[in-house]
Amino acid sequence: MFATSLGDDGACLCPLEPWQAEEFLAHMDRARGLVDPWVPLAAAVPDLGSARALLQRYADKQAADTGRIYGIRLDGTLVGGVMFRIFDRASGTCEIGCWLEPAGQGRGLVDRASRKLIDWAFDVRGMHRVEWIASAANTRSTAVAERLGMTREGVLRQAYLHHGVRHDEEIWAVLASEWPARRGHRAPGRPA
Repeated sequence: MFATSLGDDGACLCPLEPWQAEEFLAHMDRARGLVDPWVPLAAAVPDLGSARALLQRYADKQAADTGRIYGIRLDGTLVGGVMFRIFDRASGTCEIGCWLEPAGQGRGLVDRASRKLIDWAFDVRGMHRVEWIASAANTRSTAVAERLGMTREGVLRQAYLHHGVRHDEEIWAVLASEWPARRGHRAPGRPA
């Protein structure tokens, strides 16, 4: 299996595959409290069968070139992940998603992993636009989009129903033509 270094702190990015379902479920159990308030990923993985099914859906999406999922490891332990939730080669648009468990917070792991995905989408796959969509109340997620140098394009009011609550969604994006100048972008006063 390949792993791509995310820096000199032992962090790396690697694919998540169906055979890793037990490890993924244990990780989601640790991440559930941070993830569940914002996205259905944690709720979608309550047991081993659902963990395997989710990873298989992403394996199928990768085979069809419509999505991908990667784990973020810190010293060999799965502590988070990033994904191309949507990857539409025909339109040149993709959407990145992310999550972390408490052990991965405060280290810039999502920022570094997201940069790898954006680099690959633009430099290798020739995508035109990378999107980041998050609940407006999920300030940690919108802060990542800002640190990545994305532009906040708007708010879809009450567009997302999660746990019986309607959330406003913020839409952030960066274009291929903008990315070279923003690769190393850091929002003022924000750590990497």
